[in-house]
Amino acid sequence: METYYDPADLAKFGDIGKSAPELAEKFFGYYGAVFAEGALTQREKSLIALAVAHAVQCPYCIDAYTKDSLEKGASIEEMTEALHVVTAIRGGASLVHGVQMRKLAEKISL
Repeated sequence: METYYDPADLAKFGDIGKSAPELAEKFFGYYGAVFAEGALTQREKSLIALAVAHAVQCPYCIDAYTKDSLEKGASIEEMTEALHVVTAIRGGASLVHGVQMRKLAEKISL
């Protein structure tokens, strides 16, 4: 089935630098540094990336970080839990805006 997001396109990500190589070099350098071992393990960073990929709804990122998380030793249970964390945060962020709605509704209703 053909889709807008062709999984084969992920392998072409590096091509994004063809028209702006200096910017791409800086981005990929930064990207690599962010995902290097640090205070967080690469495995933990991969789980965070997987969760964020779902929040930003990036199919390329979901594919990449599902594979990367598994390669770094994450279990499906850990990956699923990370997804629930981001879902709770995303849902909570929507719900907390209800405070604004209630404040405005109460103000208008006066």
